[in-house]
Amino acid sequence: MAKIIIGLVGPMASGKDVTKKYIEEKYNAKSCKFSTILRDVLDRLFVDKSRENLSAISISLLDTFGQDLLAKVIAKDSLAHDADVVVIDGARRDSDIVYLMNLPNFYLVAIDAKLETRYKRMVERNENAGDAHKTLDQFVAEHQLGTETQIPGVMKEAKFTIDNTEDGFEHLYEKIDKMMGEIGANN
Repeated sequence: MAKIIIGLVGPMASGKDVTKKYIEEKYNAKSCKFSTILRDVLDRLFVDKSRENLSAISISLLDTFGQDLLAKVIAKDSLAHDADVVVIDGARRDSDIVYLMNLPNFYLVAIDAKLETRYKRMVERNENAGDAHKTLDQFVAEHQLGTETQIPGVMKEAKFTIDNTEDGFEHLYEKIDKMMGEIGANN
């Protein structure tokens, strides 16, 4: 089987990470995450990994080294993985997918959920500094960060869209399995 590369795009707390983990476990996939590169830089600089700081370092790196910098790194990482399926989590810009769409067997998948559902998930998981104490208004305002504004446009380019508003993982897993069958991935 030729390597299948699945790019996940979606707004904050829509279920991209859960989707990635499920595909890793069920389909023996490996993964790459755009934000890992940024988190590594912030760790090295001893700077909090808040959404604001992740956005700022991303914009700075891309403005300095080219808008497709992160996509090039992710593409090389995904092609280097010794796996038949690789999941790329966190495509957010047009420049991310323009580069990735040129990879053989690349499928862009949009994961979405209602705003209130996503807000609740973000507070509960507390992934980034300060997430557990954010208000709904703050969460909505974060959608205007430079790293978030292109996501809706990128989602429109997806070959598959999965609505992850329902509670419980079983609904999401069924949708993922259906998509993976259409792609031709074996578990």
